[in-house]
Amino acid sequence: MAETARIFRRIGGAALAAALLSSGCAGWGGGSSGGKGGNSITVLMVNNPQMVDLQQLTAKHFTAVTGIGVNFTVLPENDVRDKISQEFSSQAGQYDVATLSNFEIPIYARSKWIAPLDGYLATDPGFDQADILKPMTQSLSGDDGKIYGEPFYGESSFLMYRKDVLAAKGVTMPVKPTWQQVADIAAKVDNAQPGMAGICLRGQPGWGQVFAPLTTVVNTFGGTWFSADWKAQVNSPEFQRATQFYVDLVRAHGEIGASQAGFTECLNNLEQGNSAMWYDATSAAGPLEAAESPVKGKLGYAPAPVVDTPSSGWLYAWSWAIQQASSRKGNAWKFISWASSKGYEELVGSQLGWSRVPAGKRASTYKNPAYLKQAAAFAEPTRQAIEAADPRNAGVQPRPAIGIQFIDIPEFPDLATQVSQDISSAIAGKKSVAAALARGQQLADGVAERYRSRQPK
Repeated sequence: MAETARIFRRIGGAALAAALLSSGCAGWGGGSSGGKGGNSITVLMVNNPQMVDLQQLTAKHFTAVTGIGVNFTVLPENDVRDKISQEFSSQAGQYDVATLSNFEIPIYARSKWIAPLDGYLATDPGFDQADILKPMTQSLSGDDGKIYGEPFYGESSFLMYRKDVLAAKGVTMPVKPTWQQVADIAAKVDNAQPGMAGICLRGQPGWGQVFAPLTTVVNTFGGTWFSADWKAQVNSPEFQRATQFYVDLVRAHGEIGASQAGFTECLNNLEQGNSAMWYDATSAAGPLEAAESPVKGKLGYAPAPVVDTPSSGWLYAWSWAIQQASSRKGNAWKFISWASSKGYEELVGSQLGWSRVPAGKRASTYKNPAYLKQAAAFAEPTRQAIEAADPRNAGVQPRPAIGIQFIDIPEFPDLATQVSQDISSAIAGKKSVAAALARGQQLADGVAERYRSRQPK
């Protein structure tokens, strides 16, 4: 526990900032829903738009019903990860509930920083845990099999492509494309329209930038960061083949400035007609299909491309967890049960619009006619991508820790961020992939050695 706390404090905000997936900055600060002092709880959460909506709805639709006040502290992603790691590792008990991702939850559960939720679930059948998509439940459970987090919203990854552009070139997207097929299509549609790249892929440094998609490519090419017995595999033939493929593809047919392009840049490129395809988060489909989007109705959605695995999409969720030191766990659970409920999704849909529903966590969402009317283009591909994700079996070989686009150990953000700097340099043409991964192997072996030394002799 002390070692985990030390690592999290050292990594802190910057390296732990995923810059992932569906985040957005909508302001920060605090707020209270009112309620009776001793009956209130404190919630520390990221300032993504979905959470800001929650903050606005809490007083009228939760506190007024339960009498439980909610005092919010809302911070940008970098800051909230740092503050949560400090608060929960010290078990100060100042905050009852916090937003954690499926990266942190198994680690925090192992360190006994967060409380298991199984007891609350047993007495709250209305929450309907069986409705939570199975990969979400798996990724938010501890080594002991108990559930430690409930998802607020989640995502996987898939391939987005311009149906009209491919059709104009006489290209048909396979139902389940391989990476080689995607590369071939990228070559055919490159410059199909003036200034249009064949594909957009993240190249920006960061464990949650370039290595979010790239690790899924490594997985399906047969590679892994570590073997089950903690041997570093970063310079293995499979890891090298996957990385070389990714670098070659984005250099040959990718976006301008790829070495500094992340989620936001690729989103803008696809939306503005500067890319024909994009492999990234399922959450991107919402803004791409929004009423004001210039590509609304023009996009198709295919599963994450594969090579040696049946599927390869990643898995990510912003979720709720209760601090072990909280003295108000019962009220904390009532808040989580409401915030992650079917009823809350209905509330957001009716009050704010179905495009703002925090989806990606419940099977029932993808049977809801009102939601499907808004999200018809991407709802089913998103559900299929999440359900196909297997956080405990992400590749062709056993792994020492859970995770798809990450390895669930405290050292991973720092390790992958360092290696990503060299991968971005390779994308920029300043370094070879072999040289980048040789250094990565040294860094990974340093991490692996610490874990090997803890194994029973």
